[in-house]
Amino acid sequence: MLQVLPDFLNRNCDGDIVLQGHRIGLEHVVWRYHEGDSPEMLACRYPTLPLALVHHVIAFYLENRTEVDAYVAQCENELEQHAAVGHRIDITTLRARLQALCEPAIAGS
Repeated sequence: MLQVLPDFLNRNCDGDIVLQGHRIGLEHVVWRYHEGDSPEMLACRYPTLPLALVHHVIAFYLENRTEVDAYVAQCENELEQHAAVGHRIDITTLRARLQALCEPAIAGS
C-alpha cells in the first residue's frame, strides 16, 4: 500500500503521508475532496498550499484511488480507536516532549 510516493508527498517520522514542506496530511486533502471541495477551495482552506500542489495531490489520488482510499480508511480507523479509548493529550507530557525536541536546537545556538 503506497510504497512509492511522488516527490510532492513524504512520510513523516510517524509514518503519516504529508504534503512536501507542509504538515497537512494526504488524508486531509482527500477527506475535503470527498466532501466536495474543489482544488481552488482546498487552496483557500489551506492557504500555504499552492494550487498547483493541490492539483498534483488530487491527480495522484485519482490515479491511485484504491491504495489512497485504503490509507485514508486506516487513518480514520486509528482516529476512531483513539476516540474509543478516550485518548487525551496530557499537557505535561506534551510540554516535556517539546522541550526535549527544542533542547538540541537551543544548545546549538
